[in-house]
Amino acid sequence: MINKSVIMDEAAIRRALTRIAHEIIERNKGVEDCIIVGIKTRGIYLAQRLVERIEMIENVKVPVGELDITFYRDDLQHKSEDAVLQGSSLPSQITGKTVILVDDVLYTGRTVRAALDALIDNGRPRMIQLAVLVDRGHRELPIRPDFVGKNVPTARTEIVDVQLDEVDVMDIVSIRQLL
Repeated sequence: MINKSVIMDEAAIRRALTRIAHEIIERNKGVEDCIIVGIKTRGIYLAQRLVERIEMIENVKVPVGELDITFYRDDLQHKSEDAVLQGSSLPSQITGKTVILVDDVLYTGRTVRAALDALIDNGRPRMIQLAVLVDRGHRELPIRPDFVGKNVPTARTEIVDVQLDEVDVMDIVSIRQLL
């Protein structure tokens, strides 16, 4: 793969997350009965950043959780045969709550479908909303995000690479072309 172009730098990521936090507050008329859940791996860190921003804006700490979708994926047989379940950690009960599901990139929609299955196995939320840093299109399932940091039209031969400081030592989103 070769690096094609940077589409979001650290400042753009920070601004996008701040905007998404405001949109979450506005759409839900506050954050009462909301839970923010990040899809492992990078969705967790984005969820934590959203919680921090919402706390700065509303002075309310929203519960945050982590969702491992490893065994809910429909492509598990095509992935590593040694798939490792890292475990989910959801705050309290999700039944009756508004769950804001967070991921880094929305592509085919299959990751979100797996996350929805995992969530439903843990309770019956009143509502599930989806927040993504990047929506790159090419959906294979009828899934649409409620909150988007950036819409990036891509070719199927491209990869959107999200790097976050917590795991990658820098905040940057770039598009890479498959060779």
